[in-house]
Amino acid sequence: MTDHPSTYSADDTFREGVQWDDRASLHIAHDGQGIFDSMKGLRRGSLAELVAQVASMPEEERRKYVIQKAGDHKLGNAEIMALASRDDFPLK
Repeated sequence: MTDHPSTYSADDTFREGVQWDDRASLHIAHDGQGIFDSMKGLRRGSLAELVAQVASMPEEERRKYVIQKAGDHKLGNAEIMALASRDDFPLK
């Protein structure tokens, strides 16, 4: 991430830490992506909500899913579980 100011009011847009309230969507891990990828989302919500949902699944089940976060970042099982185990995770 960069720490440059935005073009709107020249405010600093960089925020430290995990943005738990960022928009995200739950997808089957190998759903093919492509131009219709956003329509393939199974559920939408905040990053925290979707991390909590996947983390509550049995291990074999959660490996079937990924979370796509706003900004085109895809979180796999290892990253989801690392977020769920953080001390600052809001939905423990």
